[in-house]
Amino acid sequence: MHVIAGLGNPGLLYKRSRHNAGFQALDVLADALHISVTKRGFSGVYGEGAYNGERVVLVKPTTYMNLSGDCIQALMHFYKCPVEHLVVLYDDIELPVGSLRIRDKGSAGTHNGMRSIIACVGSENFPRVRIGVGNHNGADLRNHVLGKPSRAEQTELAGAFCDASSATCLILEGKISQAQARFNKRHIGGAKADE
Repeated sequence: MHVIAGLGNPGLLYKRSRHNAGFQALDVLADALHISVTKRGFSGVYGEGAYNGERVVLVKPTTYMNLSGDCIQALMHFYKCPVEHLVVLYDDIELPVGSLRIRDKGSAGTHNGMRSIIACVGSENFPRVRIGVGNHNGADLRNHVLGKPSRAEQTELAGAFCDASSATCLILEGKISQAQARFNKRHIGGAKADE
């Protein structure tokens, strides 16, 4: 089985913010897999289904971002899901808007939601799909990530959410290297695909 988590902040105030890219990508994945993410529990909203003959649980923590790990840890414990079968979708200010970076493991970087998850599950060894929301260019970081993307950025992000859904399906099939080769190159501007 796999647990796929999309990160964001709950409430209408943050619904379309850059920091909620993980929520939005998970919504696209849920539609693709025909999974209804409406059950409440584990400090989140989640849904169960199957993909490629395997059980899949999709979840959005309803804690605020910096407590995302509480939800993920509780849900993974309940489903007895190994940490290597966790996949996390989340925003990344270090990537250009609309680009993806897929990794099989790694540190949290500056992302508080990922810091919380890594601390709670006790490992960095799980795949993640980072969704570029652009750099704040010297503006206040909090205002940038909690702010709404421009119309042009929304178009880029809509494509990224679809790509993130496709990449996650490849990860579920055990094809993370193919996901990296296909999606990491988009808008990276000369950086190596697996950095």
